[in-house]
Amino acid sequence: MHALNQILRRVPVWLVYFLGVIPAPWWFYLGLTGGLGVEPIEALEHRYGELALQLLVLGLAISPLRRIVGLNLIKFRRAVGVLTFTYVSLHLLVWLVLDVQVPSQIWADILKRPYITVGMAAFVLMLPLAVTSNNWSVRKLGPRWRKLHRLVYPVAILGAVHYVMLAKGFQIEPLIYLAAILVLLTLRLPIPFGMNRRRQADSL
Repeated sequence: MHALNQILRRVPVWLVYFLGVIPAPWWFYLGLTGGLGVEPIEALEHRYGELALQLLVLGLAISPLRRIVGLNLIKFRRAVGVLTFTYVSLHLLVWLVLDVQVPSQIWADILKRPYITVGMAAFVLMLPLAVTSNNWSVRKLGPRWRKLHRLVYPVAILGAVHYVMLAKGFQIEPLIYLAAILVLLTLRLPIPFGMNRRRQADSL
C-alpha cells in the first residue's frame, strides 16, 4: 500500500479532472448519433445521474479507505466532489432542457412526483458545498467549513433514495448504491471510548 500511495502522490489533481469530464461530451455525442438506444434523452439522463452517484460513493469512501486499509486519496477528494456536482448538474439540465422543457411542468413535477422532490432536495443541499469548494472558503469559514460539508451525508442518502424511487419495479442496483452509502456513513460513526480501548488492547 505504501508503494501505491507513493505513486498516487505523483498523480496531478488536474488529471483527475480531465479524466473525470471525458464521459460527459462522449455520452452527449452518443445521444446525438443514436448510440444510446431508442430513448437517448432518458439514457443520457440516467448515465449522468448514475456516474454522479458513483462519484458520491467514491468521495464517501476516501476517509474509510485511508483509515482501514491505508490507501490515501485525500488529495483527490475535492476533485471528486466537484465532478460529482458537475454530473448532478448535467443530470438535472438534461431533465430540465431536453426532457420536460416546459417551465410550468417542471415546478409541477417537483411538487407532485416524490422522487423528483427528493432529487431536487439533494441538489439544493449540494449548492453550498459546490460554492465553498475552494481554498478561500476554507480559510474564511475555518472550522465551520468542515461542519458545512457534512451536508454531503444527507445529500448521499437523498441521492440514493432518489435512484431507488426512480427505478421501475424491483431492481437490485439502486439498492446496492443505497446499502453502500449507508455502510460508508456507518463507518464514519465515532467509536465508543471503551470499544476503542479494547481494539487498541487487542492490537497489542
